[in-house]
Amino acid sequence: MRVHVTDLKPGDCLKDDTFSKRGIYVLSKGAQLREDDISRLMQHDVDYVDIEDAPQSSASVPRVFQTVNTEFNQSIEGFKSLYLEALTTGSFNRSMVDDILNPLLNSLDQHKDIVTLLLLLDREDEYTYNHSLQVGMLTYYIASWLGYTKQECYEISRAGYLLDIGKCRIPTALLNKPGKLTPEEFQEVKRHTTYGYEIIRNSMSDQNTALVALQHHEREDGSGYPARLVSSEIHPYAQIAAIADVYSAMTTARVFQSKQEFISVLRELHNLGFGKLNGKFVQAFIQHLIPNFIGKRVLLSTGEMGIIIMNNPIDVFRPLVQSEGRFIDLARERQIAIVEIYME
Repeated sequence: MRVHVTDLKPGDCLKDDTFSKRGIYVLSKGAQLREDDISRLMQHDVDYVDIEDAPQSSASVPRVFQTVNTEFNQSIEGFKSLYLEALTTGSFNRSMVDDILNPLLNSLDQHKDIVTLLLLLDREDEYTYNHSLQVGMLTYYIASWLGYTKQECYEISRAGYLLDIGKCRIPTALLNKPGKLTPEEFQEVKRHTTYGYEIIRNSMSDQNTALVALQHHEREDGSGYPARLVSSEIHPYAQIAAIADVYSAMTTARVFQSKQEFISVLRELHNLGFGKLNGKFVQAFIQHLIPNFIGKRVLLSTGEMGIIIMNNPIDVFRPLVQSEGRFIDLARERQIAIVEIYME
């Protein structure tokens, strides 16, 4: 995989010997990069290098998750069909949504390791479709953690799954633009909320699902869009969906941003819970997700591989990691960070 040097991370492995533009030998094939190696490549004006693919692959999917992984793929394909139907007709088949979601959500009831499920959906292609499925999944779990009934959890998940359906009316070139949007372009992208509301109202009688599409970018302090609503004016389903939407967006690679590491994004969500997102809902999300990181294999900023063995009571966002026989307390060794998390 060809990568610009500014996107390299400690632990990336060079696929070939690397030379500068002047032909000077810099690093050897198979080198596992550390921070000083990346700096060295920059100093030698190397723009791009080829690195080995990340260790996570479909072959590494744990057997217990293989069925749900297949259902994820089917759900993504189903959303593509809904998206195309909404684009061409202005509505979609309500029963098709139920046919897609019902078997998937039944499978989710059997899987409590949400981090592994998120890693299964950590794909760098077809962002809108993958994102919609991630949000549908996360809203289902958050609603259950907050004590909603089984039927309400389904309705909230369905709303999360459909919240970006309005993007079908936004030009693809605009959604995939790698650079910063102009103010006019951003105004057009923001219209996906009202487009989504219209499409859902044309397709089903559930007002709450339509409101989630309309309000999922509203913020507690009135800084969101499209109507600059404040907390008491935002539907609770939309407040739940906003948390799932932000978390999924920040942990997924897109043309205009690199993905961020899962646990560090939880810290950012924690901060957003003070004024931007519903604080009670954010805390429920964090408290239930954090334990799922125990036992996960991680890559550290030092280039070392390790395993998260305990949540840290001092700082839940900086756990205790075991690496090559030693224990690294990230709450104390703050110069070290987790840069990648793997299924196993």
